[in-house]
Amino acid sequence: MSKRIFAVFCLLIAGVALGQTGTVSPYSFYGLGEEKFKGTVENRSMGGIGVYSDSIHLNLQNPAHLANLGLVNFTMAGSFRYNQLKTAVDSDNAQTTSLDYMALGIPMGKVGASFGLLPLTTVGYRIRSEADNSIVQLNGTGGINRVFFALGYNVFKGFNIGAELNYNFGNIENVDVVDRDDLQFGTREFNKSDILGLSYSFGATYKTMVSERLELSTAIAYAPASRFTAENERRRATVVVTNFGDVVEIDSREIPVGDTDFDFPSKFDIGVGIGRPKHWYLGAEFTAQSNSNFTNRSFELEDTTFKDAKKYQIGGFIIPNYNAFGNYFKRVVYRGGFRFEETGLNINGQDINEFGISFGLGLPVGRLFSNINIGFEYGVRGTKDFGLIQENFFNTFISLSLNDRWFEKRFYD
Repeated sequence: MSKRIFAVFCLLIAGVALGQTGTVSPYSFYGLGEEKFKGTVENRSMGGIGVYSDSIHLNLQNPAHLANLGLVNFTMAGSFRYNQLKTAVDSDNAQTTSLDYMALGIPMGKVGASFGLLPLTTVGYRIRSEADNSIVQLNGTGGINRVFFALGYNVFKGFNIGAELNYNFGNIENVDVVDRDDLQFGTREFNKSDILGLSYSFGATYKTMVSERLELSTAIAYAPASRFTAENERRRATVVVTNFGDVVEIDSREIPVGDTDFDFPSKFDIGVGIGRPKHWYLGAEFTAQSNSNFTNRSFELEDTTFKDAKKYQIGGFIIPNYNAFGNYFKRVVYRGGFRFEETGLNINGQDINEFGISFGLGLPVGRLFSNINIGFEYGVRGTKDFGLIQENFFNTFISLSLNDRWFEKRFYD
């Protein structure tokens, strides 16, 4: 049964991955693009908290959680996003699909290991601005992906530490076209950056029973600032913009531009939660990211600054009856949460903030506690005021979490 579910799920995810665009957010123009959520659908359905972990799910937010794994776990996920973009005078809709992560976790006694692939940032915007005598078109695509390897170690009962190493790679392309009514030709500038860099993070978790039924859990993680390298390319061209919006190139020339080194911001995360194991859980988490030290990779941005980012998250779950094998829906995990984020991006003197509320289901399938996880999120980013854009978005995400036993000696053949 699990193998059939896995095969169908892989086909679905492959279809999502082949057509993925990642984002349509105009705010992905800034910096390295829109930073993707680093975590599983289970975490995301609980407002994004990563303080909770158990023995049958992989936790991607803190490497120390790996020491809790009791079974080999393979997980992968994809998502669909519906965006409504609004200004003070206009609105538009767009849809995107993406592959969110693939990862494998392996328990080895007091040690747990994990490796996988996930996106770090994504860029995907199309902006058209019309003034009295000119039209400006801005297009961007690309993003940065991350291959990671992580280890968690159980120091003593309830206390784990962990570390993660990441190889980050990708490219970002930006195209700006300006067409003026009083000029015969328009101009197009093409910028491309191939980005590489290593990064790492550390984490620690602690769990203890504070009463006969209640368990307290805490988690802390820190990722130092990491040096990335961007190999930059720039071209400028004279173009003709047709009445249908097509751009025809007349001539083009390379513009020398140097490669750049820049720091990807450091991040600090702390969380605490309490719950009754296998029944319910409620947790809260705070994340701080040093975006004020961030610099753009190859060109300067007017009226734009980066500030330190902050995120506040609350979420949890309820399982009506973990052992109710005669009633399927009592074994379903019901998750929910909300978050508020100060993104650290400031445009025209206005901070770009984001709010989201989420909920989801963990559906048991097959043996060994494998499950399908479905989540939904509604959120708002930015504002319609001050000439900016407000995004109202609805996310649907689905993951498969498969468990198995490896390296066990067989007593019977």
